[in-house]
Amino acid sequence: MSNIAENLVNKLSGLTTSDTAPAAQSPSAPASPTSGTPNRGSVLDNGTNIGSALGRKSSMGGSRPSFAMTNNESERRGSAGSTGRVSRRGSNIVMTPSGAQAVYHTRTNQDIELPHAEKKTIADHLRKYESLLTLTPQRMRMIVHSFEETLDNGLQKDGQVVPMIPTFVFGWPSGKEVGEYLALDLGGTNLRVCLVTLKGQGKFEVTQTKYRLTEEQKQDEGQKLLDFCAECLDSFIRDTLGRTEADGILPLGFTFSYPCSQDRIDHGVLIRWTKGFGAPNIEGRDVAAMFMESLAKFNVPAELTALINDTTGTLIASNYVDPHTKIAVIFGTGCNAAYMENAGSIPKIDSIGLPKEQGMAINCEWGAFDSFDHQHLPRTKYDIIIDESSNKPGEQSFEKMIAGLYLGEIFRLIICELIDAGDLFLGQNTYKLEKAYAFDTAFLSLMESDITDELLTIIGVFTHFFGVETTLEERQFFKKLAVLIGTRSARLSACGIAAIVSKKGYLDEGCAVGADGSLYNKYPNFANRVHTALVDIFGEKGKNIVTHHAEDGSGVGSAIIAAMTKARKDEGFFVEY
Repeated sequence: MSNIAENLVNKLSGLTTSDTAPAAQSPSAPASPTSGTPNRGSVLDNGTNIGSALGRKSSMGGSRPSFAMTNNESERRGSAGSTGRVSRRGSNIVMTPSGAQAVYHTRTNQDIELPHAEKKTIADHLRKYESLLTLTPQRMRMIVHSFEETLDNGLQKDGQVVPMIPTFVFGWPSGKEVGEYLALDLGGTNLRVCLVTLKGQGKFEVTQTKYRLTEEQKQDEGQKLLDFCAECLDSFIRDTLGRTEADGILPLGFTFSYPCSQDRIDHGVLIRWTKGFGAPNIEGRDVAAMFMESLAKFNVPAELTALINDTTGTLIASNYVDPHTKIAVIFGTGCNAAYMENAGSIPKIDSIGLPKEQGMAINCEWGAFDSFDHQHLPRTKYDIIIDESSNKPGEQSFEKMIAGLYLGEIFRLIICELIDAGDLFLGQNTYKLEKAYAFDTAFLSLMESDITDELLTIIGVFTHFFGVETTLEERQFFKKLAVLIGTRSARLSACGIAAIVSKKGYLDEGCAVGADGSLYNKYPNFANRVHTALVDIFGEKGKNIVTHHAEDGSGVGSAIIAAMTKARKDEGFFVEY
């Protein structure tokens, strides 16, 4: 099994990549190992299932009057409430002479099976979870209708659940953008600095360097963090590129993918930090203005031209390469979408006076769909537990049902429910599964990818990471459960895409959707399930909507937006925005 474990660790290193997360914050894991799980029965401090007064089957026999036991008693130990199969890991409680309770464990014959759920029980559970997690075409069409109304509400006025933020990116790239532009991307773990050379007709070259962010820097004074960004940018320009002031000032696009309110493209007031940042004295302030101060302090030969969100950058970069791309989506640790709207359909910016047909890129921040009221999405009790135990209860409802951060936790909560019912892992120590967010979504990806007859990868996941043994029937159930959870995520994701397609009337002519994020890129069959769902929603015309891997939004997209903005202002078109 050690080889399987090593292989799993190697696979996981390629699956747990960091995504640019949207406005949602990672839930803070509760201190108690049973926090965030359904109502639990009695579990000893060592994690062994001993049943409850509510009818949960015990994985242990009753307490014994003495240490002495017969062979028959030893064989029965660990299988109380089971079907009579004998466990090879027994557990029991005895009274010591002083009157204290003591727990002891024994192993019996190595060739005797542990008590496991029977096939009939597993089949019953699978039907139950299929019913809970399956989305019918009719239900999806209802969600799409509600989603479309919510998007429109966000365009009407500020302060809506889905904010529909105007980005002040005016229209699509022409494809003729050329020249050298800088891009700076402040991510959750790295600071990335790029020189993007645009060659027109969808072609470009990128030179880049990454700088690691320490936890101390992420919590340090806000201005110090931006000073560090400016110093890294200066080092990149002078040391990596060999440029000086004599070579001219380069336009800069700054990808700052944290919730900001904008009233022009080179301005952005930070609403709140996400992705583990906590730098003080920056929330509620204009990040762009603070960064300009840092650029001036270190005499950096660059001019901040645009402050953008990575999803908006993905939209522009993907359209630059393929003009048929009209929508960009992120399906990773979090989720988001961006598309191009006509100014005449955005009443909340009427005061700007843009021509009605002028394009304006919209950063949807759609992870907040159906937050607070919870009227439209089919939330299960597992979704409710995740929401209520998160650091922002009631918020980001859509995201909590589809994003990579949460899918593994949905699976874990279901497994814990079955452990509580006495239907899984009887007589085994399950404390590792009791910890909130212990089951990474990457495990679901690995399980779905397991094509071996004995499902050896799944054996490795549960044995190496959680210390429990499984039967083939259980492993088959786990794989099918992973499919149900992953499929629900993809079908709900398709509802969001369909809402934008319907709102913009793209169905008949068709369009491409640039998609990015670890779920889309690495989760088995995710893209195919999205496409299938679009056909279920729209019928055969759903095939006109095709997703594809998006271009680099935070690098190339940022540079293209900087080029577009410079050209727009050089032409004198709404230069104040």
